[in-house]
Amino acid sequence: MEEEGDRRRSGVLGVAYEYSKDCILEPLSLPESPGGSTTSVGSPSVPCIFCEEHFPVAERDKLLKHMIIEHKIVIADVKLVADFQRYILYWRKRFTEQPVTDFCSVIRINSTAPFEEQENYLLLCDVLPEDRILREELQKQRLKEILEQQQQERNDTTFHGVCMFCSEEFLGNRSVLLNHMAREHAFNIGLPDNIVNCNEFLCTLQKKLDNLQCLYCEKTFRDKNTLKDHMRKKQHRRINPKNKEYDRFYVINYLELGKSWEEVQLEDDQELLDHQEDDWSDWEEHPASAVCLFCEKQAETIEKLYVHMEDAHEFDLLKIKSELGLNFYEQVKLVNFIRRQIHQCRCYGCCVKFSSKADLRIHMEETKHTSLLPERKTWDQLEYYFPTYENDTLLCTLSDSESDLTAQDHNKHVPVISEDTSKLHALKQSSILNQFVLRESLKN
Repeated sequence: MEEEGDRRRSGVLGVAYEYSKDCILEPLSLPESPGGSTTSVGSPSVPCIFCEEHFPVAERDKLLKHMIIEHKIVIADVKLVADFQRYILYWRKRFTEQPVTDFCSVIRINSTAPFEEQENYLLLCDVLPEDRILREELQKQRLKEILEQQQQERNDTTFHGVCMFCSEEFLGNRSVLLNHMAREHAFNIGLPDNIVNCNEFLCTLQKKLDNLQCLYCEKTFRDKNTLKDHMRKKQHRRINPKNKEYDRFYVINYLELGKSWEEVQLEDDQELLDHQEDDWSDWEEHPASAVCLFCEKQAETIEKLYVHMEDAHEFDLLKIKSELGLNFYEQVKLVNFIRRQIHQCRCYGCCVKFSSKADLRIHMEETKHTSLLPERKTWDQLEYYFPTYENDTLLCTLSDSESDLTAQDHNKHVPVISEDTSKLHALKQSSILNQFVLRESLKN
């Protein structure tokens, strides 16, 4: 339990310190394949735990940001809270009954700095038994409500819907329409018994089609005929499995706390694999693209990205690594430092801030500030262990190989011990080699 608490404190509270210092108060992601965002459903607003501020349910991150900045409280693993509104209301009431420190750990941030620069944060997480029980009860309650809703839809005989592809009307049960689209149009969104909130699901899909958007690749087309031809020829009559917007329409996503359908399915597949021999003959590795430190350029290999940064931005990461003798963790901190400065439109060479990344890039290329790194103590800080972007593939490709370093850097920390010649004569007299020489002489 103590190790778990320490892990959460170091992870969550470390991020909280970054928030307070640099005001990056939401998860950041580098450009990748288009997808949807999760939409919260529930009461119109959620109050702050400590004050009277209210935020819409759909803007949960703004409430979390408010609580971090104004009240210095961090809630761990928010994504694992089944009903965020009820969770907040519960602790809002409990905090009026007992001191907050009875429930939250108090963590001091930046403890090595002068006292006036140190800050205390409150951490609320499921290491506390009461919090874990609350989260489990909220999960059970949500699952119960979902199963009741699903059962009601399964028994409903008043359903009325229109096919999205041929405009044929269907009355009775929702399964009639879903089976029709699967059979006649090869559009299968799953078995009817696995779907919940079916009307809302169909309305969401219809709205995308009305906006001339492909349901799978989510590209937008100029007219309906072009869209229909595209979806038919590309076999895109299916939904995008990476779009998290659809997760709330499938019962499987409510079964286990903190697990999506992909994780549940992966566990089921793993059980099957445990009973089979390992066969990697059909393995195909899909390379993950890494993004340039200074622009939106992506490359499938780290070598191509290094060449791009050197040619386009005169930034040679391998040379910097060699000259400074950086190990893996120091490279991580340097990359995260540069990522944060570029995200904040600030030149790390002269500390001037710009209104856009484009202006910053022009400035850094004209002044050649891309290669002008600040003093090591500026970026070699613990806070830069935390990635600026959650999906930064570049961090996974950094090398810790000593072969990349020059021979001088490789040997600069190896002590050289001079030979002790004071007893060289005595060593010669007592050497076992003398016996071998004597034996060879007698033989001859």
